[in-house]
Parts: sequence; C-alpha cells; structure tokens
Amino acid sequence: MDEDAGALPKKVDFSEWYNELLWRAEIMDVRYPVKGLYVWFPYGFAIRKFVYQRLHELLDRDHKETLFPLLIPEQEFMKEAEHIKGFENEVYWVTHGGTTPLDVKLALRPTSETAIYPMFALWVRSHADLPIKIYQVVNTFRYETKQTRPMIRAREITSFMESHTVHATWDEAEEQVESEIALSREFYQSLCIPIIISKRPDWDKFPGADYTIAVDTIMPNGKTLQIGTVHHLGDHFSKTFSIQYEDKNGEQKCAYQTCYGISERCIAALISMHGDDKGLILPPAVATLQAVIVPITIGKRHDDVMAAAEKLKNDLEAAGFRVNLDTRDMRPGAKYYWWELRGVPLRLELGPRDLDAGKAMAVKRGGDKTTISLATAADDVNRVLGEITEEIRAKAEEHTKSHLCTVDSMDALNSALNEGKVAVVHWCRERGCGDAIEEKANSSLLGTDVRSEYVEATDGPCIICKKPGKATLVGRTY
Repeated sequence: MDEDAGALPKKVDFSEWYNELLWRAEIMDVRYPVKGLYVWFPYGFAIRKFVYQRLHELLDRDHKETLFPLLIPEQEFMKEAEHIKGFENEVYWVTHGGTTPLDVKLALRPTSETAIYPMFALWVRSHADLPIKIYQVVNTFRYETKQTRPMIRAREITSFMESHTVHATWDEAEEQVESEIALSREFYQSLCIPIIISKRPDWDKFPGADYTIAVDTIMPNGKTLQIGTVHHLGDHFSKTFSIQYEDKNGEQKCAYQTCYGISERCIAALISMHGDDKGLILPPAVATLQAVIVPITIGKRHDDVMAAAEKLKNDLEAAGFRVNLDTRDMRPGAKYYWWELRGVPLRLELGPRDLDAGKAMAVKRGGDKTTISLATAADDVNRVLGEITEEIRAKAEEHTKSHLCTVDSMDALNSALNEGKVAVVHWCRERGCGDAIEEKANSSLLGTDVRSEYVEATDGPCIICKKPGKATLVGRTY
C-alpha cells in the first residue's frame, strides 16, 4: 500500500478507523468465509508473538505450560450444571466423524475447565501434589450472537491464555488470585495500557466461581473492554470432578481452585489505545520492528550511504533490536507513510550530509525529531526507544484519567456516559438497585472493590436507594 491509497478514517470515528486499520496495517483479514472467524496477517501475527512472549515470560515464573485437547466429551461438559448454563447457548457441537454419527457428542471448548478438571482428579492424590499451576494458550470457540468484531467479539478466540491452579485451602487460592492480579498489572504496564480492576457483581461472575475479578480498559470511544479475568472457584469444581487430596492427617479433602484468562483482546486494546489518525503506534517492547532505516541515496554517494546504512542495521541487530533496512525503489515519503501506518516506533534517516556528520536523523512515530550518533547508535536508539515508551504510557494514562469521573446522581451518570466517560457511583450491592442503575443509564454495572490509581474509591450513599454504598464502576461496554 502506498501513500496514494488515501488517508485512514479519523480515529474519532472509532469503529470505522479500527476496522480499516486492521487490513491497511496488515494485522487481520476479515474476509474469511465464516462469520466471526478472522485470519492473522504475518505482520499482525508478529505483534501477537511479541505480546504473548511477554505474557509467557510472566507466567513461566511459577506456572508450567501445557496443552489439553480441543474436544470435550458431552458427559464431562455437562457435569457442572451452573457452569454449563453460562455457556449452553455458545457451544459448538461435533456430532459426526466423517459420515458416522458419534456415540458421544463432542464440544469445541468454549473454555477448558471441563477438559482439564477430570485430569486434575487423576493427578491430585496427596497434599504433596499441591499446588498445581498450569496454563495453555489455545483457540476457543463460542457462538457469539452479538455483532462480531475482530479480536473484540469473535466466534473463534485464536489466542486464549487460560491458567488453572489447584490449592489445599481457600486462602491459598485467594493468594493466587492476588498474584494473578499483580501479573495482569505487570503485563499491561509493559503494553502501556492503563487498567481498572474491580470485582464483578454476583450475577455477572464466571459460572461456578465464588467471585470474579475483572480487568477493564477504557477504549477511545469511552466504552470499556474487558481484557482479563481472574476467578476464585472455591471448591465448587473440585466437588463436581472429585479433585481431592489426602492431607497430612490422612483425611480426604476437596481442593480449591482458580482460573485466569487473557485473550487477543489485549492486542485490540493495544491497537486502539495507542493508534492515531496515521495508523498504529506500538510500544517498542512489542513492536514487530523497533526501528526502520531509510537511506537517502543521491548520485555518487549512493554506495557510501548504503554501506553506512548496512553497518547501522548490523550494529543495531547485534545489540538485540528488531530492525529493517528499507531499500525498496520508492520515494522516501511513501516509505515514511508505509512505516507510520504500521506503527514502527523509530525511523532512522541516513543521507550524505548525515553520513558526513557521523549522525542519523531519528524520527519518533509521533513526529518528534532528534539525532543519533552512528558511533554510539545502539545506546542512542535504546535511549530514544525508552523515551517513546514513556511518552506512549503518559498519553494513555491521560486518556484514562480524562475518561473517568465520580458522580452522585442518575442525571450526572447519564451525562457522563453520554460524554463517553466511565463513572464511579455508590451502590448498596442489592440486585434491585444494580438493575435500576443499568436500566436507567443504559449501561453495565462493572464491579465493586475498584482498584485504580485513577479514581478515589470512597464509600457513600447508594445512587438509587441512598443506603450505605460502595464505590462501583459503571460504563458502556463491548
């Protein structure tokens, strides 16, 4: 695609901007002939690789990676009634092997509890077997009936990280929940994505869980996107699947469990939070390319410039940076457009005058210019990439702060939501008042126990009934 292909839609038209950017920047192709299933372009899949590489690094500290089958026998899937009720309208069923009807229907996993927990029942025998902490990154299938949108609402979630843990006590499982919340904070800090953590109301928790902690971010249009969940499962599933251990006194006890999930919604948030009217903006840590070198070759100095550009590329690659030397037969302006659209954090321009000065022009994705020394290129690029990271993070944090407010009346809540903001209200935690908030404000009651440096979570009178209430997050959601 060249600079004459036309400008992207403005980001204020977020939906149109997002859909257009996915194919223009070669992230995802939406033309696969099954609704809600999408194809990763190689460039987009490389972004995925570096994002999930970071997630793997964090999980590998105290989890072990594994892989369970996609197909779940009906009898195992149907064991947990409350859990199944939460997914019964979303399950894809395999009923035939070739032309032969199957004796037992097989579900394509919507999530893997009913695939993993029968195996946990075989693996857990003694307190010495605990804790178990495993995770997998797999595709899951859910018959999404709402409007589908790549990476946000899909019928195949292509990159679902789910961790599952088993513990001896409820308190140990709760400690694991807190550990996974901390992991989420660290993960999204590396993506420069501000998050808000809250406890989902009981009617919106994961089916079968004691409670659910959710991770949300605020998208450019003011809607919230859930980009992670941690569930304390108590002993609910261990009773269903007979996951028991013998304690030190020889008594049989049910185990306690947690599960934790992050999907490619994290990449949707990455793209949406940071991008601008020119295309992607990627934090250097997860950018497919961290720098692109554009040689400006003129007349007799062509060979000298190309040799210096090759050396610069080699020096940066030797220092561990992901670099491209763009030698295509295109105008420099067309190359600039190409790489801006794809979100490369840093462009290094090198012409005869730069070469004579022993420098290269360094242009940040946002347009700010500086110079780096060819003699100390690796150190200088590392410094500039660090500046870029902090600038991206600061802009995202400012967006989040500006889209959060605290309100004390339904009129103020509606005004805030209509302005594209997310609000903190006080709620008594009674279902009736929760339903009233959602209905009167055409919104979702996201959660209590709000954890965010961007809001002050105080107690106050319920916005509906005026009884004592807790700080509660309310927004319009995807």
